[in-house]
Amino acid sequence: MRLQTLITATLFVGIFGMIGCAKNDAITILPAVTASTTTQTTTTTDPYAAIKLAFGTAIDPNNLENYANQGKPAYILKNNLGNNIITDKTATLGRVLFYDKNLSINNTISCASCHQQKFAFSDTAIVSAGVEGGLTIRHSMRLINTRFANEAKFFWNERAVDLTTQTTMPIVDHLEMGFSGINGRGNFATLTSKLSTINYYKELFKYTFGDTIVTENRIQTSLSAFVSSIQSFDSKYDIGRAQVNNDNQPFPNFTATENQGKTLFITAPVFNAAGIRTTGGLGCNACHNAPEFDIDPNTLNNGIIGIANSANGIDITNTRAGSLRDLTNAAGAVNTPMMHTGVLRSLRAVINHYNTINLNPRNTNLDPRLRPGGNGQNLNVTEAEIAAVVAFMQTLGGTNVYVNKKWSNPFLNN
Repeated sequence: MRLQTLITATLFVGIFGMIGCAKNDAITILPAVTASTTTQTTTTTDPYAAIKLAFGTAIDPNNLENYANQGKPAYILKNNLGNNIITDKTATLGRVLFYDKNLSINNTISCASCHQQKFAFSDTAIVSAGVEGGLTIRHSMRLINTRFANEAKFFWNERAVDLTTQTTMPIVDHLEMGFSGINGRGNFATLTSKLSTINYYKELFKYTFGDTIVTENRIQTSLSAFVSSIQSFDSKYDIGRAQVNNDNQPFPNFTATENQGKTLFITAPVFNAAGIRTTGGLGCNACHNAPEFDIDPNTLNNGIIGIANSANGIDITNTRAGSLRDLTNAAGAVNTPMMHTGVLRSLRAVINHYNTINLNPRNTNLDPRLRPGGNGQNLNVTEAEIAAVVAFMQTLGGTNVYVNKKWSNPFLNN
């Protein structure tokens, strides 16, 4: 009897000891929730893990780049932001969207493909490559100081009422980024669904807007904040302008040729009855007003009526241009071809175009300032005047905008 009791007890302990071991193993794999482990989980959970995985140190949510409170010279007065507000969060998200090829139908094209930082956010190609062999219709406009202008409309032909509207129009363009909803392609809703599945967007949208919902309005808000933040005010021109009361005064840091070019640029020409300049300057300032050098919103066509890469095409609707700042870089090299057709490759070629405007009966939208007395203007420029104006325009190129990290590609492998 005692032997049977001992055997029974031994079996009891053995069986339940095995069960205990099993329980202990389970506890090792899935620990019980205690006060100490709860604290540990909370402190080690990283809400920005996907951001760090995608961008490394390029984006630090705890230490954002300064987009909202950048300084500007006191003489810069124009601002077309309206009710839009640049915040560090929206511009940071906008930076990611701007460089993300996921915004194209086949993951090959981003906004930055056509607007490259090293070329003052434009493209050296006459027209830019889109998805699946598509090409843009016009040359990519430089995105420098877009907010510091009287003109709020965007694109060469002003078809976008403002920058916010403009930001998503290339995305739904069939040739550019492809979310057109035609020929079997997805539409913008397809894009928002696509972005909603990407972990770094889940974190970025929650960080920026308080939840993970991706909408067109939020994409527009973020992209426009980023583009509006791109500014350039560290040129040789700015150094000189800060030392004088107005643009008509000689700049102490300019050469005599540069100051002459500035005077020619600002001063209006005087024409005779035949439309030939007899005295005065070249009058560039009438359409590209210093110190912002933005385009006059009332400007009409500038005499270039072609279509890029088309021998016989006619398009007279192009009446907008970007700021003249950073047409060249600080070394004086032209960043990109100029005009909506990309037809002009040098500042000298630009001056030569305006030197002699030939009236074309097909151009019913020519700006009146280019046809004094009903004649196409003849500025009658000399070689010395051309050299002076070129020298002045080269002073408008800065340095920081080309290299500043906050406007650069944040992706580690893109």
